[in-house]
Amino acid sequence: MTLLSRRLFAGGSAAALAAVLAACSSDSSGQDGGDRADGADGTDAGGATTVEHAFGTTEIPETVDVVTTVAWANHEVPLALGVVPAGMAAANFGDDDDNGLLPWVEAKLEELGAETPVLFDESDGIDFEGVADTGPSVILAGYSGLTQEDYDTLSEIAPTIPFPEVAWGTSWRDMITVNAAGLGLADEGAALITELEEQIGAAVAEHPGIQGKSVMFLTHVDTSDLSTVNFYTAHDTRTMFFEDLGMTIAKSVQDASAETEEFSSSVSAEQADVFDDVEIIVTYGDAALVEALEGDPLLSQMPAVRNGAVVHLPGDSPLGTAANPTPLAISYILEEYLVELERAAGASA
Repeated sequence: MTLLSRRLFAGGSAAALAAVLAACSSDSSGQDGGDRADGADGTDAGGATTVEHAFGTTEIPETVDVVTTVAWANHEVPLALGVVPAGMAAANFGDDDDNGLLPWVEAKLEELGAETPVLFDESDGIDFEGVADTGPSVILAGYSGLTQEDYDTLSEIAPTIPFPEVAWGTSWRDMITVNAAGLGLADEGAALITELEEQIGAAVAEHPGIQGKSVMFLTHVDTSDLSTVNFYTAHDTRTMFFEDLGMTIAKSVQDASAETEEFSSSVSAEQADVFDDVEIIVTYGDAALVEALEGDPLLSQMPAVRNGAVVHLPGDSPLGTAANPTPLAISYILEEYLVELERAAGASA
């Protein structure tokens, strides 16, 4: 019995969802892919379009009638391309009005004249039953941390697109590429990437002070215990985004990242001097956090802390959330983020 079946029997709704699974399976089986651009993310063998990913390949139905997304921000790709998903993950971070939608998602739904899709509560993991109830033709999870078991369970419901290589390590470009391929909209996805790159380039040109600055992103810091320096590695999308902004990932962070495939890592505070090449630190927190860093005998010796070149983003806020770039968030929050980075760059000079 699969994980899905076990959960459904426990919830008393196995029979109902079995019917949904059977319907989804019959709708998507034996269909050839449509006319789509070939590329590293998608192949066309004998008329069937497939998308390659960390768990193998997924064949995409020729007609995608109903799109459902799971995990953080994947719904932003179809929305950016004018497609409203039937269901998507509710925002559990950065939601400033507790309606389950981040402001840029809410704005896009209003622009499209669409009602809010079914929102899945993923605080305890994927809502498999809720996903199945939406009757998807395809499930998008290009940016996610799906396990093999999650993927297998979702694939019983509909063809599923998980992350390409590393869990939670899909860049915003690859998120668009792989999810757009799953929609059969590869060309439109490529055009969206170009549009966002142009927006970023124009905005960055207005903030020359950040160019070339070496930077790192500390993870959520516990001011009651500063014995460890926790940071996002070069594999994390927050850190990758610095390079889009014309900054450089500090060599110390790159070196530490070479030793792991994880999106975060840590060193003891006694080793904090390895980050002496970091000119700017970005982290989540408030002014009290900065004061704690400046008052710590070890961390205060880090050049970025000593110079006051710390960008502290309100953690559970739209700005803090958008530091992890996603297709709709980039345009919505970019200028505000650049202003904060340039302020820190001035302090580091």
